[in-house]
Amino acid sequence: FLSVTEDLVRRRAEHNNCEIFSLEEISLHQQEIEKLEYLDKWCRDLKILYLQNNLIPKIENVGKLKKLEYLNVALNNIERIENLEGCEELKKLDLTANFIGELSSIESLKYNIHLKELFLVGNPCTEFEGYRQFVVATLHQLKYLDSKEIERSERIKALQNFPEVKQKIREQEEAYLLKRAREKEEAQRKMQERKDKKQKQMISKFGFDSPDSPQEKKSPQAEGEGEPEMCRTVEDDEEDRRFWEEPTPYTPESRLETHRYIEEKRRAKDNTRESKKREKPSWTLVTAEGKVLNVNVPKLHFSLKDDEENNQIILELAVYRHLDTSLLEVDVQPTYIRVLVKGKPFQFVLPEEVKPDSSSAKRSQTTGHLVVTMPKVCKIV
Repeated sequence: FLSVTEDLVRRRAEHNNCEIFSLEEISLHQQEIEKLEYLDKWCRDLKILYLQNNLIPKIENVGKLKKLEYLNVALNNIERIENLEGCEELKKLDLTANFIGELSSIESLKYNIHLKELFLVGNPCTEFEGYRQFVVATLHQLKYLDSKEIERSERIKALQNFPEVKQKIREQEEAYLLKRAREKEEAQRKMQERKDKKQKQMISKFGFDSPDSPQEKKSPQAEGEGEPEMCRTVEDDEEDRRFWEEPTPYTPESRLETHRYIEEKRRAKDNTRESKKREKPSWTLVTAEGKVLNVNVPKLHFSLKDDEENNQIILELAVYRHLDTSLLEVDVQPTYIRVLVKGKPFQFVLPEEVKPDSSSAKRSQTTGHLVVTMPKVCKIV
C-alpha cells in the first residue's frame, strides 16, 4: 500500500521552503494514499489538512495535531469516525462520499467542542431514516450539517424525539453492518478467485500446464514473433471487458480493486514502453558492400549549398527550434555527414570530399536550424 512519505510531504511543502515541522497547511489530495501515518509526528503545527480523493480506509495518526482546525478526507474509504478526540481545535470536518454506515461513531466527536461544520453527504448513513435528527441531537456544538444550518427549533425537536430516533438508527446500522460483512466476504472470495486464475495463467504461459495443454503442443519455433504479442493483447482486451462489465457493488473493496487494476495496467504499459525504448532500432546506414546510404529517419527538411567562393559545402538541417542541442550528435566524415537527432540518424553522401577536422557545426540564432560548414579538400582553380 501507499502511505504518506517524508519526500511527498516535503514536495507538497514548497510554499514553506520544504520545511515540514512548521507547516500549517498541506494538500495531499489525489496521491493514492492508502494509509494515514506520520503527519502527527512531522507536522505538529498543522491547521489545515487536505486528504481528499485518496484510498484511506481509517482515520488514524492525526490525534496529536492539537492545532488542526480543518480536516478534509472526502472521497476516501473511511467506514467509521474515530481517533479525532485529540484534535482539540477542530472546527470543520469533511467526510463527503466515504463509506460511513456506523452512524453511532459520530458520538466520538462530542469531545471536539469547537466543531461547527460537518459534511457526511454521500455516505450510506445519510440514507438512514432519522439520520439528520440523530446527528443534530448528538452533536450539540454543530452549527452546520451538510452545508445546511441547524436551527434552534430543529435541535429542540431532535432532542425531544432522540430516544426513538436512536433506536431506529441502531437497527438500521446493525442491518447495514451485516450487509457489509457479506460484501467483505464476497470481495475476499473474488480476490482469491482472481489470484488463483492469474496463477494458472502464469503456469500455463510458462509451459508448466497439464500434458494435454495446447500450450505444450505448440512449438516456439513455429510461432510468428508477433503472434504471442497479439494473443496477449486479445486476452488483455477480454480481461478488460470482463472487469469493467461485471456488476459490482460500490464498496471500499471494489474502489481499491479498481485502483489496483488500473495501476497494474499502467505499470504493464510503462514497462512495455520502457523495454521498447531500450530496444534501439537498427537502421542500415552502410551496406554490406560498404556503400554509404542517404537516410533521413527524423524526416527533417534540409538544404545543401555548394559555396564555391569559400570552397566549402554548407548543410542546413531544419531541426526543431526548441530542441536541446545536447540531443544532436554531428559526425562529419570525408565523404558523408551523419547527424543523430534524438538518436535518429540523418545521413547524406557529400558531392565532394571535405575536411572533417576543419568542419564546424552551430545553431542558427534566427531559426534554430543546425548549420554545418565543411571545407572542401581540393580548391578548384
